[in-house]
Amino acid sequence: MKKLLTILGCAAILAGLSFTNLQAQSNFHKDTLMTMGGPLVVTFIGHSSLHFQYHTVSLYIDPVAQVADYEGMPPADVILITHEHGDHFDTTLIARLSKPETMLAMTETCNKLWPRGVVVKNGDFVNLRGIDVEVVPAYNIFHKRGNGKPYHEKGVGNGYILSFGGYRVYVAGDTEYIPEMKEFKSVDVAFLPVAEPFTMSIMMLDLSARTLAPKILYPYHLNRTDPDEVVKTLMGSGIDVRIRAMR
Repeated sequence: MKKLLTILGCAAILAGLSFTNLQAQSNFHKDTLMTMGGPLVVTFIGHSSLHFQYHTVSLYIDPVAQVADYEGMPPADVILITHEHGDHFDTTLIARLSKPETMLAMTETCNKLWPRGVVVKNGDFVNLRGIDVEVVPAYNIFHKRGNGKPYHEKGVGNGYILSFGGYRVYVAGDTEYIPEMKEFKSVDVAFLPVAEPFTMSIMMLDLSARTLAPKILYPYHLNRTDPDEVVKTLMGSGIDVRIRAMR
């Protein structure tokens, strides 16, 4: 189901998670990726929090104050939220980063907790400040809670494929390897989570990366995963695996 939306908006606390590696904005690592439309600057804030600067557009995905000090970070033109867990969804910080004209896109579950912005669902296509965004599934198949429910249920969370002047960046959200990845075409850069049991094992990451075949892979949401093991596993794949501070 395809919809074209103009967007304006997501709080829950994930118990038991703490982040102690707070860092000043000036210390964040930045990569500049060259697109056909000009430079795309990626700021690696921490855990699953990312910032993209493309021309004059400032875009955040899952900004959360638990993982870093956002002092000095630019206000948001666009904010995307993947799902309602507290390490991805921080309404206080969203409000702080937002301007009156900020476009906020979120899941239905987030909207029930904080009824602002616009709901986007798996299968939607939206345009946000000139950036095309494809909303894709993010869920668990194998990893489940004690009650038998997946940590992330199908149809609840989102991943996003963003097109910056035709340069396609996939930010997976909290997901395992899922069959839908076979349908994601021409991914230039992929951000894939690797942190059992909540997201992928290293084996799943390997399968996902080889299925997507991005030019560049950034493993993120690492928790206690050894990044050297990720690099070792994908050695010889032809994928440029880049490890950044994304614990």
